[in-house]
Amino acid sequence: MAVIIVGVLANGLVRDAAPPRLSLTPIGFDALPGWADDNAAAALPAFRRSCSRLLKESGGAPFGPIDRGVDYGRVGDWAEVCRAASAIAANDKAAARKLFEHNFVPMAVADYGDQDGLFTGYFEIGLNGSRHRHGAYQTPIYRRPPGLGLGQRYSRAQIEDGALAGRGLELFWVDDPVDAFFLQIQGSGRIHLEDGRTVRLGYDGQNGFPYVAIGRLLIERGVMARNKVTMTAIRAWMHAHPKQGAALRRENPSYVFFRIIKGDGPIGAEHVALTSERSLAVDRSYIPLGTPVWLSADEQFIPDIHVRRMVIAQDTGGAIKGPVRGDLFWGAGAGAGERAGEMDARGRYFLLFPRAAAGRLAAEEARR
Repeated sequence: MAVIIVGVLANGLVRDAAPPRLSLTPIGFDALPGWADDNAAAALPAFRRSCSRLLKESGGAPFGPIDRGVDYGRVGDWAEVCRAASAIAANDKAAARKLFEHNFVPMAVADYGDQDGLFTGYFEIGLNGSRHRHGAYQTPIYRRPPGLGLGQRYSRAQIEDGALAGRGLELFWVDDPVDAFFLQIQGSGRIHLEDGRTVRLGYDGQNGFPYVAIGRLLIERGVMARNKVTMTAIRAWMHAHPKQGAALRRENPSYVFFRIIKGDGPIGAEHVALTSERSLAVDRSYIPLGTPVWLSADEQFIPDIHVRRMVIAQDTGGAIKGPVRGDLFWGAGAGAGERAGEMDARGRYFLLFPRAAAGRLAAEEARR
């Protein structure tokens, strides 16, 4: 089938002297790697959460408005399948697979024809904290400054040096600056307080400074080999080299603010609770939040570890940039942290378009 070119990113990034460009190629479900082996019903809770947001909008409203020339359809194109999803039993694998196959058309995604991309993982990190600064609890977790303007004046280094201190913005104090840093990388976490209670934190803004990947800096400086750089390895290195680790963290000027989350969570950029192993962070410049995605990726440095599953685009991230890039949410706890910390996979993903939207996209391409 013909490749449909639907968008160009004009942000100065260059690939073969041209900016990244999203292209979509319609394919059949039988061409999705591993489609028949996944339990599609496991993705229904995540899909229903996206539907709960979607169904509050007008049927004529665009689905996930993004400025890339992409017609992902209207809310009305998605509403019928959302209502059908609500009637499927949680463990009915056959009905879930039929739901997706009957209502959607898979679209292979590429960046200037290149379907290969990087897929990493994240999780809900746990930290030890206090509501007051004392003893080992010396690292602040800040709430978003009013209007965010104040927070956008300062880089990470300036904030760590006290630029926001004394303004009543401290939510908690934690006992590990390394974990505080990775809380910002993950975007959500749980603070285990001294009195035994646990408080959930969620992303609530960023200081506007660019994100610098510290893993890349470690590779460039010969500190770590490319095949050894994982979140787990970086955390271990920082704990073993506290002074060098502190200096390295300051080279990433991006800084994240948090808010207390009550109820289910963590909450993604779509403003719905994320689902373990079924929520995906994407670059929303290209992929609308709420889109079902078939993910097919293979670990680069761990033999025989493959990810083949239905996920829902429900979040974003500072490092998640480009048409073929994703970050898989693994949940909370030590096991989730280990899996997220090790994930460094290459692969592809396929967007699921409602049939009506896919038909309009193909008709528009035919007219060109």
